[in-house]
Amino acid sequence: MVAINQNNNLNAGGNTSPEISLDSNLKRWFSRNIGLWKSKRTYFLEEEQKAYNLCMKINIQALKNKNKWESHYKFSWYPERKYAFFDKYPQYKEKGEMQAYIKGHQLIRENFYLSDIEGISNIKQIDEHELIFESSYDDWYILEHTRLVDSDNYRFRVIYSWNKNKLKIVENHHEIKIIK
Repeated sequence: MVAINQNNNLNAGGNTSPEISLDSNLKRWFSRNIGLWKSKRTYFLEEEQKAYNLCMKINIQALKNKNKWESHYKFSWYPERKYAFFDKYPQYKEKGEMQAYIKGHQLIRENFYLSDIEGISNIKQIDEHELIFESSYDDWYILEHTRLVDSDNYRFRVIYSWNKNKLKIVENHHEIKIIK
């Protein structure tokens, strides 16, 4: 498995003009995700060959920023109730927060879910409703598909996580927008 953008190159395309690095389609897609979501999740863990079902809340907020060419967001998450899963697997964050911004076709993150390091997720837009995020950090390679459905009232996410080139986690998230 080849890790992508290991050097965290923010200017992979070579163009530094802010007018061109802004992708209005991505900005519009992210704005459609703003709100509070109820996330029903299934985690398949390679080491146990077992599935875990959890219900989380995700809040996505747009942040004010100084640079009008960058769209900043805050993602926060917490469980709907207490789950033994997080006691058994403390490496998975039960609750937390991440801030990020869009630059070109990349999401610049202050931290990742499985690590507190900052980094970049490359973004591929499939159509007006679906994005794919590719990230690599530490020994992880993450591929995440997120699709908005039914006038943005629902989201479906599937996330594949490889560690040292071995598939370790597969996640399915069915999400319902609670508050816009």
